[in-house]
Amino acid sequence: GASAVVKSWVEKIRVPVVNTLLAKGAFPENHELCLGMLGMHGTAYANKAVMNCDLIMSIGSRWDDRIVGKVSKFCKDAKIIHVDIDPAEIGKMVNPDVSIIGDAKKVIEKLCRISVPGNTEKWVKQITEWKKNFPLLYTGGKGLRAQLVIDKLYQKTKGKAYITTDVGQHQMWAAQFYKVDYPDQFFSSGGAGTMGFGFPAAIGVQFAKPDAVVIAIVGDGGFQMTSEELSTAVIHKLPLKILILDNKYLGMVRQWQHLFYDNRKSGVDMTGNPDFVILAKSYGCKAFRISKPNEVDKVLTAALAYNEGPCLIHAEVEKEDNVFPMIPSGAGYDEMVLEPPKTKLAKPEGST
Repeated sequence: GASAVVKSWVEKIRVPVVNTLLAKGAFPENHELCLGMLGMHGTAYANKAVMNCDLIMSIGSRWDDRIVGKVSKFCKDAKIIHVDIDPAEIGKMVNPDVSIIGDAKKVIEKLCRISVPGNTEKWVKQITEWKKNFPLLYTGGKGLRAQLVIDKLYQKTKGKAYITTDVGQHQMWAAQFYKVDYPDQFFSSGGAGTMGFGFPAAIGVQFAKPDAVVIAIVGDGGFQMTSEELSTAVIHKLPLKILILDNKYLGMVRQWQHLFYDNRKSGVDMTGNPDFVILAKSYGCKAFRISKPNEVDKVLTAALAYNEGPCLIHAEVEKEDNVFPMIPSGAGYDEMVLEPPKTKLAKPEGST
């Protein structure tokens, strides 16, 4: 319950904020001082802020490898403050200059009382320039882009929907393009890598929030691990939406094989996928299909308007799209890749 006091404190001291994947909404993502997610697939401007800051403070983050990258390069010229309720987390990944053991809300309440506004105008101006010069883009491509579908979904719901995801490319695109302003609005398996999490999680959220718009954004691989729960959603007439971004691959694994292993694909091809529209209808579930960019608006409008029970949206997206920006595993922030590289990237540290 620390979100409100964190917001008050940030607005007082005028310091930009980045968030981890599981902290989406803990600070409003549409706030002028919010830079979105940092790390491996964070926004370019969030990562540039981390790379160039002289002080970084973590509230509750465990500094995992997707955030830190190459430890020896991480914020090496910055002072580090770590706030955590668990003493075991202090010094486990990075060695902070200052550590504070305690409940986040109580710690920030005390800091808010004693803090004074800093002279951050020049720094905030620099952040604003990075936002302008390095936006998230999804231009080009011949077919339907997954990013376009998520972005349109965000626009149509005005960021008010409850979002759940599995793990993979769709998870990162959802984190990048669907901004949320409230805690407990974005439910993801995080780094646990649990394919099949998104759809059952959406069922749980819809039971808890019967009047809310709940959307499971899932991949074609992960959805098939729990697709039988369509019967549960239909029986209980839950008005949730299931958006399947179907690229007929285990997309994130394919991306790594493409970028780091000479495109030698192994165990990622999903050409045996069912027709998800027919599958949904066999359970008595409303279903829609999107295969072209000009179909997105019409289909999403119809799906969001249907509340008699669950509905599934089968989006047939580009097969070999990759998630950028990207900091390769074990690399430093200065090695961030903004767009498809023209040469092969080095293999992640520790790989064979």
